[in-house]
Amino acid sequence: MNVNRSCIRLGADETHMTNILESKSGDLVLGTSENWLKEYLERSRKEFDERYKTNPTSSETIKSFTLIKTLGSGSFGRVMLAQYNLEANKKVVAIKILNKERVVKTKQIEHTLNEKRLLASVTNFPFIVKLVMAFKDTTNLYMVMEFTPGGELFRLIRRKGRVPEAWAQFYSAQVLLALQYLHNANVLYRDLKPENLLIDSSGYPKMADFGFAKKVHQTWTLCGTPQYIAPEMILNKGYGKSVDYWGLGILIYEMVAGYVPFDHKTPIRLYEMIVECNVNYPSHFKPQLSNLLSKLIQLDVTKRYGNLKDGAFDIINHLWYKEVDFRKIMTKAYQAPWIPSLKSETDTSNFEKNKEESISIMKTDKYIDEFADF
Repeated sequence: MNVNRSCIRLGADETHMTNILESKSGDLVLGTSENWLKEYLERSRKEFDERYKTNPTSSETIKSFTLIKTLGSGSFGRVMLAQYNLEANKKVVAIKILNKERVVKTKQIEHTLNEKRLLASVTNFPFIVKLVMAFKDTTNLYMVMEFTPGGELFRLIRRKGRVPEAWAQFYSAQVLLALQYLHNANVLYRDLKPENLLIDSSGYPKMADFGFAKKVHQTWTLCGTPQYIAPEMILNKGYGKSVDYWGLGILIYEMVAGYVPFDHKTPIRLYEMIVECNVNYPSHFKPQLSNLLSKLIQLDVTKRYGNLKDGAFDIINHLWYKEVDFRKIMTKAYQAPWIPSLKSETDTSNFEKNKEESISIMKTDKYIDEFADF
């Protein structure tokens, strides 16, 4: 058995879509310029920074929701399918419920506060899960998010064994745009893996779980999922956005191969393999794919695509993406290769079964100061 993949921490219609305008529903504004992406990123950074300064809070309570089923669970909380029980609102959502005491004991206060603040700063970006609101009570922290009924991309890959390159181009293009959006706001994601990409009802993935995300230019913390950790992290070097583009390379490789390029039953040997960076490309990989991956799974950060002068545009303009129109990706004009079959708006068939636990609320709050900014 190889190293567990859990995280570690030490220290529309095409014509319509391409001319979309701002509307009351919050649709994207892309404009008609050839530089639409650069213009969008510039505008979105200003919006992100303004929201980041305000750090919005809510006075909502869990009593406004009916908790239906557990979608996933972790060491200090769980994500539950829920539904508003208000007369005027019966919307189905996913609620991440974090127990304050467990967060404190596992030393995840800073990560939890970062996750809430960063997600609250994202304005209408199609490939990052939307945070509807966040609130707290004496015992728990709650993040109400949009429900993505297609489940994890990881589960889809395991079900298929591996996916065709065209599928990988589709999924990775959205991840690339999400990374570009975050890096443009000086945010490092640091935990890219298919388990953290949730598929919406139209078949498009959304980046979720911002527990390791951080607004910073450079940092030194070793964190993430072992098989996806970049060599500069292991070597305890200061790092920036380069680690996310390494992760993108590992993600694309795993999608098309069905397994990761580096894996071993012992963590030390796994880290040695990553630092050695000897990548074997399966024979079914097309030359353009192998070439792109050699630019992403690149030991030298000064040569790694995404980390050079032109940033993510070096990847966008690579031959492997030649047939991909990133504007159509951004506006969700392509039909997804796999669309979840759903029987109802509360269908959870694309999620693993989880043990159910009741949510208890204590009378007194022992951690008022620790979570004052949540």
